Amino acid sequence: MILVDWQIRDRIARGFIGIDPFDPNLVQPNSLDIRLGDHFVWYTPGDGVIDPYDAASIRAETGEHHAPHIDITPGKFLLAETLECISLPDNIVASIEGKSSIARLGIALHQTGGWIDAGFRGTITLEISNANQRPVRLYAGMPIGQLVFYTTERAERPYFLKGDAKYLDQRQATLSRYDLNPRSETP
Repeated sequence: MILVDWQIRDRIARGFIGIDPFDPNLVQPNSLDIRLGDHFVWYTPGDGVIDPYDAASIRAETGEHHAPHIDITPGKFLLAETLECISLPDNIVASIEGKSSIARLGIALHQTGGWIDAGFRGTITLEISNANQRPVRLYAGMPIGQLVFYTTERAERPYFLKGDAKYLDQRQATLSRYDLNPRSETP
């Protein structure tokens, strides 16, 4: 079941969903608007191959900074943080969706990483790209997306209990930690 406005406010007020900072004006009929933080990370142009199992290649040739805004040029991909830090209980999951007003500027908010497991805690790393023909300026603090909350049965092993929870309690835009996965040998 998708939570509606009064249920979202209720779950936050009772401490089941943590949102910090929380602005009640950001509650929508079926979602909660989330805002862009001020930390940005990107890959610089180059020929070096990014190997998902090689931490050095994942972290090589990147740029980052904290700024009140960022201009995203056409075709550019970057990671950004949400202003809000969230925490979910073992029976609520969330998905992050883009706001249509931002999408109409050509900005995609996430590639495929839009699912937030029950038991997650931390800021959300956004996977932003610009499909427009022109640069688009994004400002820290602006509503950039929305969280849709779903109630579920209680998870047996929520994210905060997983031994391999690579992004638990993350702060700031976080590069991939895929290299922490065991590499399986092909037959």
